[in-house]
Amino acid sequence: MPISRHFEIIYLLLQKKTLTAAEFAEHFEVSTRTIYRDIDTLSAAGIPIYSSRGKGGGISLLDRYVFNTSLLSESEQNDILMALQSLSAIKLPDTHDVLDKLSRLFKKDMNNWIEVDFSKWGSGDQQRELFPLLRQAIIAHHLIEFRYYNSAGEQSQRSVELLRLLFKDKSWYLEGHCRNSDSSRVFKISRMKEIVVTELVCDPRPVVTFADAEENVMRNAIEVTLRIAAQGAYRIFDEFAEHTITRNEDGSYSITEYFSEGNWLDSYLLSFGVLLEEVRPEYLRTRILAQLDTIRNKLGGN
Repeated sequence: MPISRHFEIIYLLLQKKTLTAAEFAEHFEVSTRTIYRDIDTLSAAGIPIYSSRGKGGGISLLDRYVFNTSLLSESEQNDILMALQSLSAIKLPDTHDVLDKLSRLFKKDMNNWIEVDFSKWGSGDQQRELFPLLRQAIIAHHLIEFRYYNSAGEQSQRSVELLRLLFKDKSWYLEGHCRNSDSSRVFKISRMKEIVVTELVCDPRPVVTFADAEENVMRNAIEVTLRIAAQGAYRIFDEFAEHTITRNEDGSYSITEYFSEGNWLDSYLLSFGVLLEEVRPEYLRTRILAQLDTIRNKLGGN
């Protein structure tokens, strides 16, 4: 049962004092039996709510019950509203209605201070709808199917029982039990294509720890040392943790970081262009130079 319905029952009674079960049922589009179950739940939780029969009867709160907003400081009220705005920004269900009601109870006209969009700039509505789609599939325990492109450039068809979404290092990942490999896997969402939410409902599996998920992602990681020219500072501070960065006397930066092996790593390093001054280990440097030769030959052939 949505928690917001419990909250709204209390909210409506605070506004209108008494309502019948039939009025509540019509408002929420549920049966009166469901409303009476809600009343029992609220009563068991310590809310002084009761129902009376006969003419003028209905469901009410005891007269002494007041939602005392003075129990919360101005700062605490703002924190609650801002937290709800954060949830509303990522389109979690029911948060907009709860936010609106609490704003009125606190007598505050809140400006929306946050906007969250999980898509890239210019990616269109399809990408923007991906996060709510996955969120709903996780909540309902639906199996999803998709085509996946791994860091080696290989593609495969996957069937996955969803566990949760993870955000790590500027990217979203999906954790789930992959039926193809019969093991827990973490997939980078930007590499998931042709996603289909099936009608098959799966039994929930235990969620692994974040450390375990990170271990899965970094299973084939290697230590890489880079030197990047001073002009690349904007990318260095965007893309690397502070403790991995050393500033050299000539103004350049040295970075030691762990990267997952794969073709993507070559492309990523090449994206630094003339800013890239040194790469180690040596085999990776050799591979990058070979990639440059291939690019030169292809462009020269045009």
